[in-house]
Amino acid sequence: MAVRQDTIWERFLSPVVRLLIDEDGLRRYADSINWEKESDRYRRDDVIIPSYYSNQNFHGIAGGYLNSDAAVTYDPVTQYVLPPNEGIVRQALVDAVQVKPRRILDLGCGTGSTTLMLKQAFPEAEVIGLDLSPYMLVRAEDKARNAGLEIVWRHGNAEKTGLRDATFDLVTASLLFHETPDAVSLGILRESFRLLVTGGQVLILDGNQKTLRQLEWLNDVFEEPYIREYAASSTEANMGAAGFEAVRSQDVWWINQVTSGIKPIATENVRQYTPTSVDNNDLEGLGSPAFGIRA
Repeated sequence: MAVRQDTIWERFLSPVVRLLIDEDGLRRYADSINWEKESDRYRRDDVIIPSYYSNQNFHGIAGGYLNSDAAVTYDPVTQYVLPPNEGIVRQALVDAVQVKPRRILDLGCGTGSTTLMLKQAFPEAEVIGLDLSPYMLVRAEDKARNAGLEIVWRHGNAEKTGLRDATFDLVTASLLFHETPDAVSLGILRESFRLLVTGGQVLILDGNQKTLRQLEWLNDVFEEPYIREYAASSTEANMGAAGFEAVRSQDVWWINQVTSGIKPIATENVRQYTPTSVDNNDLEGLGSPAFGIRA
């Protein structure tokens, strides 16, 4: 795993974190999985990896998230870099849910940490986690299996999911927008708007943009190629541009924020969806209306 040596993370913070995590245990876990074989179960030929994702390093790791090392190390590192506590920060998104979701889509789900919490909070809902990295999905599936949770994991691009219109009550994204160009973040919000039923909710958890603008040094801690663009932007404004109403943000321990928006009820051509019973293990074969696939 190639890592830049001149980042603040690698020079100062990484050695501290390495004292706190079980590197031998992570290595044993990594060696216990045939990552290429397992990731092939999720990899979809129709998913085009965008250049902003594949041509940049994230957190100083060459190749970003398109490798098994990123999937193995993401959780142990993240638990120490989300003050005051990763669980508290992610719980803020779950606590901000205002709808009673029957179907939930977690975009850029990564290793599924927030996805699992959503399923635990709404056990009757169908929960789907979508990510561009099939390696992350392998790790997410393993976590869900160990927790005894049934979650659908799907390889896909949050900008162009290929899922059908108005088929979700809740769309979420955690710690995704600071890793995308602003135009992509707006595209993801527009896709979220399309996917939601009228009255559905979108929730975005990420860094606090006001704080990032005030404390420039925070932007240098990790190698994040788009974090300054994210800090200069406004998730609230982008939500409004995407068509959402009742847009508001709340601070999460000063360093993060949760932004919520509601898809308004149109005066005409309002489309609702009726949930159907499908076998999550054979969504494609059944031509699930949720996935817009015909058998």
